[in-house]
Amino acid sequence: MTGPDAAGCVEAVFREGRSRLLALLAARFGDLDLAEEVISEAVEAALRRWPVDGVPDKPLAWLFTTARRKAVDRIRRDRTYAQRLAELRVESDRTVPTHEVDFDDIPDERLRLFFTCCHPALAPEAQIALTLRCLAGLTTHEVARAFLVPTATMAQRLVRAKRKIRAARIPFRVPGPDELASRLPGVLRVVYLVFTQGYAPSSGDDLVRADLADEAVRLARVLHRLLPDEREVTGLLALLLLTDARRAARIDAAGSQVLLEHQDRALWDADLVAEGRRLVVPALTGPGVGPYAVQAAIAALHDEADSFAATDWPQIVALYDVLLRIEPSPLVALNRAVAVAVRDGPDAGLVLLDGLAGDLSDYHLLHAARADLLRRLGRRAEAAAAYTVALDLAGNEAERATFARRLAELTGG
Repeated sequence: MTGPDAAGCVEAVFREGRSRLLALLAARFGDLDLAEEVISEAVEAALRRWPVDGVPDKPLAWLFTTARRKAVDRIRRDRTYAQRLAELRVESDRTVPTHEVDFDDIPDERLRLFFTCCHPALAPEAQIALTLRCLAGLTTHEVARAFLVPTATMAQRLVRAKRKIRAARIPFRVPGPDELASRLPGVLRVVYLVFTQGYAPSSGDDLVRADLADEAVRLARVLHRLLPDEREVTGLLALLLLTDARRAARIDAAGSQVLLEHQDRALWDADLVAEGRRLVVPALTGPGVGPYAVQAAIAALHDEADSFAATDWPQIVALYDVLLRIEPSPLVALNRAVAVAVRDGPDAGLVLLDGLAGDLSDYHLLHAARADLLRRLGRRAEAAAAYTVALDLAGNEAERATFARRLAELTGG
């Protein structure tokens, strides 16, 4: 393949293999900036040579070898990089081989990069930003859009995060068995937060950020491939798949939000539902079930029901009881209260929601849930007041439009 087709191949290979290239080179040299720079240089070299020489048999291996050579050249001629690597006390397994290697035979180093980006020494926002940049492959502009900040601001955040990795000498390694249990939840939380910001953005104009939701699912798949025996990794992937399966039904033809009760279940992705349900079984099998596995089981009960009314609400409430025991939080209690309202009636749910008013007074979905139950009870004035509060607190414009429409229905406005 030569000419324009070769240039397109460069883009495809880079998009598919970027995170693995970055992880491998960062692990070898201990420097994210150096890894990113030499990968860019290797891509530029491919764009010059592949259209003329043809696409190599193993294009990703070609990019890796070229980037590795450029890194070695940079270190040899640049004392700053050489000194930096000396300060990092690069371990023997980061030594760059002088002979040719087959990229296909090199272990996948992305797990190291996951734990580096999600190191507890970094602020939570920095962990998410680095994960999106390094593992999801988003550009700095795209990461900035996810955080709704200017690109220059995000560029500075990423620079500071990488600087912190160097200054704190955060190692590019997978934690040992004694550390893994304490470090893995942080990695899973970052992937879950990326998905949440994609599937239900807290701000902005879009009801769904498909780019972020897709990347979170892809990251969860990578984690599951790297840690197949970690049940909470399996649970997280199952939860994301079972939730994302409903994406197409969440927005109607006019672009308005459609709640679960009114969604056309024929639009749900049956393949994702089936895959997610298969993963729930191993996630729940064994002692010490985790919170993502329980949430995945709840999502599976929703997805396997023929209708909202046919859903096994008693079992969902029971699973929320389990979730409250293993990971108590006001948000879990809120979701349980909504399930209780369906099982036992709006009065029962309203009592529970009112008990959460102190913890979640600034959370728009608490007020939206109260408004819905009050509306069902015929208490229209109170429902309108609750929708007004939800409207004031919501940051997502699509959600605000939904609350405004409901408020207008109640008030005739």
